[in-house]
Amino acid sequence: MPWVKQEDCTGCGTCVEECPVGAISLVEEHAQIDMEQCIRCGKCHDVCPEEAVRHDSEKIPEEVRANVEKAKNMMEACAKYLGSEEEKQKCLNRIIKYFNKEKIVAEKTIEALKSLCK
Repeated sequence: MPWVKQEDCTGCGTCVEECPVGAISLVEEHAQIDMEQCIRCGKCHDVCPEEAVRHDSEKIPEEVRANVEKAKNMMEACAKYLGSEEEKQKCLNRIIKYFNKEKIVAEKTIEALKSLCK
C-alpha cells in the first residue's frame, strides 16, 4: 500500500489531481492517502515529482520493531499480572501462534488472489 513520506512531500497536489478515485487530499500542505478509498493503482507513485509517495515494503523493518516491542510489553505484563516468568514464556508462545496464524492468512489470501488472474 502506498504511503506519503511527509518530509518529502511539497504539497504540489499532483497526486491529488491524478488519483482516479479521489483517495488523496492535502492536509496542512501535505498529501494524505485515505486507505479505505485507495484502489492501489500506483498512479500516485508514478506522478509524484518528489517521490514522496512510497511503497509499504519500506516500512517492514519499522513494523517488525513495533511488533517485537509490543510483544515484549505483553510478555512483561503477563509476568507481572500472572505471577511468573513461566507465564512470560507462555505469552511469547501465544504471540508466536498469533503471527503464524497471520502468516497463514496472508499466504492463503495470496493463493486466492492469484487464482483470480487465471
